[in-house]
Amino acid sequence: MKGLNFLKRINSWVVYFILTSIVAGIIISSNFLIQHLRSKETERIKSLATAMRYLQDTDIDPRFNELALYVISENEDLPIIVTDKKGNLLESRGISDEILNDKEKLKSKLSEMESKYPPFEIQLPDFNNQYLYYDNSDLMNYLRYYPLLLAIFISLYLVFSFWFLRLLKKTDEGFVWAGLAKETAHQIGTPLSSMIGWVEIMKLEDENGMGVKELEMDVNRLKTISERFSKIGSIPTLNDLDINETVQQNYDYLKSRISTKVEFTLRKTYEPVLVPHSRILMSWVIENLVKNAVDAMKGEGKLELSLYKKNKSVYIDVTDTGSGMTKQQIRNAFKPGFSTKKRGWGLGLSLTKRVVSEYHRGDVRIANSEVGKGTTFRIILREEQK
Repeated sequence: MKGLNFLKRINSWVVYFILTSIVAGIIISSNFLIQHLRSKETERIKSLATAMRYLQDTDIDPRFNELALYVISENEDLPIIVTDKKGNLLESRGISDEILNDKEKLKSKLSEMESKYPPFEIQLPDFNNQYLYYDNSDLMNYLRYYPLLLAIFISLYLVFSFWFLRLLKKTDEGFVWAGLAKETAHQIGTPLSSMIGWVEIMKLEDENGMGVKELEMDVNRLKTISERFSKIGSIPTLNDLDINETVQQNYDYLKSRISTKVEFTLRKTYEPVLVPHSRILMSWVIENLVKNAVDAMKGEGKLELSLYKKNKSVYIDVTDTGSGMTKQQIRNAFKPGFSTKKRGWGLGLSLTKRVVSEYHRGDVRIANSEVGKGTTFRIILREEQK
């Protein structure tokens, strides 16, 4: 089971790495594409500057004028400013009148354009050279944000995909557990009915016998277990209120069943503590945590079950003096299939988490654990509002 979970984690990381590589590849290729477009735009500026020089050169064959005009018309989307040597405005395109009519704003715009691209010098026959300042077209300015937007979109898609797959996996696991639990309840039901009949026959012969009473208690316990399994997968009715009674009943039953080498104590308030809950399912939770604690202590040590209220919440702590847990074990404790026992299935704590969080809208967590000193499991429930 542990090896299978390890392989699943490796597969998940492989998929994640492949998807991340695809995203990175798309972003890198997009950057290369944009850089290529920018270089092409620079070439367009060179062609534009050459065409403008041809138009002002009287020694050039007039037939080139038509070609120069065509080149200029094809690059109307490029914002340009043409100045003389002294920085006086000669010509512009794609620049707002607000900037052109304000010397300070024009000077600032020229500095901005020069910081991006060095201006082209248009060499004229009379040596009154001109300077062509330019900037990216609107399309290129928009494309600057394309890699970022693409990365955000793909990241959101990946997050959604992982969330959806995890939700789907969790739903599938829920159906599997529910089916397994109901089938277990069905299988237990047949021999249990027979045992109930035999107990009634034994009571006719010796109704007050110790063996009959103990057997009847265990049969009733089996009935409770069968009811627990049958309730998994369905919405339970939370009609039991006093959690004190539930904790007391579980303590009384478990104290007589666990090893006498375990010093089992109960600390609780004696006034009613009203919490809507299913006594059958909550008993399962407490019993599961207590049995895990006994296993952690290897049948010998101190075990305390405590119930108390704080800030309109009800807390049930199960504290043992067992082997404790490492940080990694704490992180994985409630995951399906994880178990520190050699023969464990790793479903007990996972089902415990499901019962408390999904059916009772509470929480169960490891409040404290230290290797070699023990662990405290904590159940948190909401007190009924009066």
